[in-house]
Amino acid sequence: MKLDTKALRYLTAEDWRVLTAVEQGSKNHEVVPTPLIASLSGLRGGSAVHKSISNLAKVNLIARLKNAKYDGYRLTYGGLDYLALHTHLKHSVLFSLGNQIGVGKESDIYVAASPSGTTHVVKLHRLGRISFRSVKANRDYLRHRSGGSWMYMSRLAALKEFTFMKALRENGFPVPEPIAHSRHTIVMSLIDAFPLRQISEVPDPAGLYAELIEMILRLAKFGLIHGDFNEFNILIKEETKQSISSETSESIPESLNATSGAPGTLNPNTNPSPTVTLTPILIDFPQMVSMSHIDAAMYFDRDVNCIKTFFQRRFHFMSSTPGPFFEDAKKTVGRDNAKRLDVEAEASGFSKKMSKDLEAYMKEVGANAPETEDKNTESEDDKDISSDESEGHGEELELPVSNLNTAGTKFYDKDIADLTKSDSLADTSLQSLSVINDT
Repeated sequence: MKLDTKALRYLTAEDWRVLTAVEQGSKNHEVVPTPLIASLSGLRGGSAVHKSISNLAKVNLIARLKNAKYDGYRLTYGGLDYLALHTHLKHSVLFSLGNQIGVGKESDIYVAASPSGTTHVVKLHRLGRISFRSVKANRDYLRHRSGGSWMYMSRLAALKEFTFMKALRENGFPVPEPIAHSRHTIVMSLIDAFPLRQISEVPDPAGLYAELIEMILRLAKFGLIHGDFNEFNILIKEETKQSISSETSESIPESLNATSGAPGTLNPNTNPSPTVTLTPILIDFPQMVSMSHIDAAMYFDRDVNCIKTFFQRRFHFMSSTPGPFFEDAKKTVGRDNAKRLDVEAEASGFSKKMSKDLEAYMKEVGANAPETEDKNTESEDDKDISSDESEGHGEELELPVSNLNTAGTKFYDKDIADLTKSDSLADTSLQSLSVINDT
């Protein structure tokens, strides 16, 4: 679904109370009865409640369910989006929302700005998108589970991703900075980088490959397996540094001038030359599992094989070193005083029950399968989805082609960058973004 924030600023305090009441009632009801909405909202007088219900229904934040046995409403993904954005707004995390800059298997990504003008990224989890494109048995799966709605699973996915992203960031892993979390949304820092899948050539494939394999092994040392470690979830950040290269073999201590000997003056035979390094940044953590997981070996081997296959196919590089192997990685868990981040995540609030619920869903509907290039394929069954089930659908946004060719790194022009260069957004973040401030 497309996120439209135009109506957000026009909602009244009563509208927000009614919308929150529908959210609260959704914990125990697929369709929240109208009398219960009135009770939970705490509004006096039925006319105020019905007026707010009408206002919310007009902008598709709540909706009736077809053939319902009683009068009531359900919360839509649009309503959940508004509640999450409203929370970020009240906590001064966000001020404005911009264009959609990426789309995942079950998430949408938007650029946003904070009240100070800092550019952020907002990720909205949309679990259910894949399920709508699979067999009906997948839809029946969660229907008979306690609390197993798509929105509940989206909340779990966001909570899990935020929890692991925070833990990884605190332990020195190259991941975006997690800023805030509300319901099914995460606000994080914008990374000035491009997805690995859109890069056609790198100066040193062997070096980049070794760095990625080392990242897999370091995750294992901290008790974790990414579970979806592939070219879709790895960003490549280019960093340019000035280095000194001399035309002579003599070294000049403290960069003294050869004539005057004045300190701090470069030798005239010494020329600064740019050195570009490629730094991989890891993203997308809802599939992350513990090294103690029953299928840990399968997930670990899949992560390794995804990188091996991609480098062989894209860069024609094949490592002469076998492995790494799960049994060897398992022996390194906790070595060198590495924290068990899988245990830390559970202690921070993402419980085993939450993990099992989310994992069961993702396994059942195939959400934890590796991503493929064909993300726009739509079957005839997809087009036959009724309006009450179509929440969570979205279209991939075609972005203008960007050119970034320093250091010999080449990009595919056909679908350049799910995450746009941050410096190109800096000048327009407060001018072209849709302000969501409701004051």
